[in-house]
Amino acid sequence: MWFIFALLSAVFAALTSIFAKVGIDGVDSNLATALRTVVVLAMAWLMVFVTGAQGGIGGIGRKSWIFLILSGLATGASWLCYYRALQIGEASRVAPVDKFSVVITLIMAAVFLHERITLKSAAGCALIAAGTLLMVL
Repeated sequence: MWFIFALLSAVFAALTSIFAKVGIDGVDSNLATALRTVVVLAMAWLMVFVTGAQGGIGGIGRKSWIFLILSGLATGASWLCYYRALQIGEASRVAPVDKFSVVITLIMAAVFLHERITLKSAAGCALIAAGTLLMVL
């Protein structure tokens, strides 16, 4: 089931790039990011209430709060940079560089979360890195 959601995430991420590239024409990239964020915020809270998850807020521990806030700040920084890159670059070149995050995530997961890098995952990352270079050069 995780694979289906991951695949849907990739499809929606691709649509995000295309829609954003069209939508930011003549709009400040920071303003566009803020508008997008309002929509994402509304959608996320709608899902919380639709699924009845709002009752879990009180059970969130201090460590989780800290890391969720840090994750939100990283997401915000990523979105601001992504929209600026889309505004001044081609979506077909910006998106592959953005997806280089897969390689960075694998390395950080090994260093900070002590996740194992297998030969298969290392080969996959090498191919992603090579593909990113081919698409942007």
